[in-house]
Amino acid sequence: MGRHETPGAAPTLRQYHADKPYFANWNRRVATAIMTMNLSFRLRFRSAAHSDLPSILDLYRQPDMDNGKALTLTTAQAVFDRINAIPGYGLYVAVHEQRIVGTFALMIMPNLGHCGTPSGVLEDIVVATGHQGVGIGTAMIGEAMRLCGAAGCYKMTLSSNLKRERAHTFYDKLGFDKHGYSFRIAIAGE
Repeated sequence: MGRHETPGAAPTLRQYHADKPYFANWNRRVATAIMTMNLSFRLRFRSAAHSDLPSILDLYRQPDMDNGKALTLTTAQAVFDRINAIPGYGLYVAVHEQRIVGTFALMIMPNLGHCGTPSGVLEDIVVATGHQGVGIGTAMIGEAMRLCGAAGCYKMTLSSNLKRERAHTFYDKLGFDKHGYSFRIAIAGE
């Protein structure tokens, strides 16, 4: 029997989480990176609103994101409504002087495995071209990790296109581990 088990009982979420130190290590690495950053400006995070969609779509049009392509505003509004209808799924923005300078999507997934401990999936991370390299991406990862920690997640994952070598270097510096493989298959219509 494991050290947290009693006969006939599964470990609690807190006990399971305590046995998984790697999430705590990520928190320390990102916290250290954020503390050593010299942000020369104030950055604020909040959940995205409908009124933010034009700015978010501009971020997605950057060449490093979707090769200059983005949804129409009407389609984006419908997708945003669907995102907001899913518990645990959110779109967030980083704001500097009333301007959106970054965004990310985060899904907090409930799990039946891992003794019911949720996990976080981070997607669509992008920083405005003129604001890259000053710590906004690091701060956004830190905010996503804070949200995951508050939800009791045992891990946060993301995937990145093999071509995005600068992003991989960034994730490596933050302490993300390359873990397994990411597989995809095209579905009809994609």
